[in-house]
Amino acid sequence: MLRHLLLLSASGARDAARTVIAPLALVAGLAGLAVAAAPGTATAQAAVPAPAASAAASAAPASAALRPIDRVVAVVNSEAITAGELAMRLKTVEKQLHEQRIEAPPADVLEKQVLERMIVDRAQVQAAREAGIRVDDAQVDRALATIAQENHLTLPQLRDRVERDGTGFARLREDVREELLRRRLREREIDNRVQVSDADIDAFLAAQPKGSEAGAELHVAQILLALPEGATAEQIERQRQRGEEVIRQLQRGTDFARLAAAFSDAPEAMSGGSLGWRTAERLPQLFVDAVARLEPGQVSPLLRSPAGFHVVKLLDRRAAAPQAVSSAPVTQTHARHILIRPNELVTEDEALRRLHDIKRRVEAGSGDFAELARQYSVDGSAGRGGDLGWVYPGDTVPEFERAMNALAPGQISEPVRTPFGVHLIQVLERRTDTASPDRVRQVARQALRERRIDENYQDWLRQLRDRTYVEYKLEG
Repeated sequence: MLRHLLLLSASGARDAARTVIAPLALVAGLAGLAVAAAPGTATAQAAVPAPAASAAASAAPASAALRPIDRVVAVVNSEAITAGELAMRLKTVEKQLHEQRIEAPPADVLEKQVLERMIVDRAQVQAAREAGIRVDDAQVDRALATIAQENHLTLPQLRDRVERDGTGFARLREDVREELLRRRLREREIDNRVQVSDADIDAFLAAQPKGSEAGAELHVAQILLALPEGATAEQIERQRQRGEEVIRQLQRGTDFARLAAAFSDAPEAMSGGSLGWRTAERLPQLFVDAVARLEPGQVSPLLRSPAGFHVVKLLDRRAAAPQAVSSAPVTQTHARHILIRPNELVTEDEALRRLHDIKRRVEAGSGDFAELARQYSVDGSAGRGGDLGWVYPGDTVPEFERAMNALAPGQISEPVRTPFGVHLIQVLERRTDTASPDRVRQVARQALRERRIDENYQDWLRQLRDRTYVEYKLEG
């Protein structure tokens, strides 16, 4: 189950969102967790508040922004967003911020931030439908099954949890359907059009960090003050001034995560701007250069990119295992596995029982792992007896890699849950070797492609937002 099959999200968040539906931190809040970037528009953005005003406003609960449920707060092309929909999304975002221990921004600022994300989400769904993209009930059912599995729930338990949280299962189904529509649209408009040439790979490998960032993972957060395509000098200056004010507030001790939630136009704004742990090749070069001289906790000067202005904070830095994008020696593992994917016919308990039985049979000598993999595994490797070949660090999802790394050659794991189902893993042998030139180029191509997809997606979202007709009807 190699990286091209179990590829991890490159966006924090994105971490959102690039595999099947991501596990829910708040099961009932899928819509609030899967927010897209909201490129900056003059009508939707609030000015950075003065410290006194900010402190006073923050004392008011964000729930005060809830509106009567029958009122229209925005029209996106020809579709309305109602106050009830906005109130539901606000409730989810407030809960998300609370669970992350991020202080919510003033109610009016949060309301405008959330509404802008809803507008971009709605515009994407409209574009998907206009392009003829459809998501049927069976696809929604499979995504819901994955959500339940990732939260260690059965589908009935997921339904009960959602109903208790006040979202309603029908609403969750529609949220999932819309998220799948947005993902299909992204694949069509961005992912399938990104090309990486051999010359691009040569330049990428030549630019790999040689100093302190080589072999390091970086935990970075950003605040993005986006600019529309073809921004005027006045718009650019307005956003530059907002960026400088954000930096001044940070210097006065305002929490970075709170400012990100209040003002960032990036998709990770409601996660305090955090991009998660990434190696340098999975970050924009602008960010890598900006944090190279920073200590954890320090903030960069205001940065400029085609997307707008950025404020970047280095949250932490740590050593990373050597990756195949370099020629440094790495530990490779020859492994095989059996995958059983719970579904309507096979419960997770039944999958666990089957794998425990297979493990017992193999260890007792009454069964052959390869033959049992051919018989029971639903992975593409089943025809090879579950053999994955030589696996490099980072090739598999973290849950699989952690379990595999804990095994000695010849040892079989207990059943392991991942987003793809339940696995039984056996390590056959290990070796330490340098990655072949072909392997280095393959990984470099994938890393460069992921970076370009992220960058192109943000550009495309900005263009979509610029050509979307929006009429604001929000009071205040």
